[in-house]
Amino acid sequence: MKNLSQMLKQAQEMQSKMAEMQTALADLEVTGQSGGGFVTVTVNGKGDVKRVKIDPKLADPNEISVLEDLIVAAARDAKSKADARVQEEMAKLTGGLQLPAGFKLPF
Repeated sequence: MKNLSQMLKQAQEMQSKMAEMQTALADLEVTGQSGGGFVTVTVNGKGDVKRVKIDPKLADPNEISVLEDLIVAAARDAKSKADARVQEEMAKLTGGLQLPAGFKLPF
């Protein structure tokens, strides 16, 4: 029974740490860029777009499709970076606990 109570205690601690991490991830901001920095997109740790910045030189009406592509690429870059940071934080939280492939925390 001692092991069971110890496991429950560890699970509660992990749950508390998960809640703290979710709060921290909401505050995390990562910026991605494309077009050599002409377009930047900032996302939070949950992948929500927070800001888009576009160099005024790209505001040519004849180049709108290029600008749209650059925004998509910058958003993808920022999301990728945010996902990597989330994975790093999860690894710290789980302490190397091997989770099954595709298993994501928080549930």
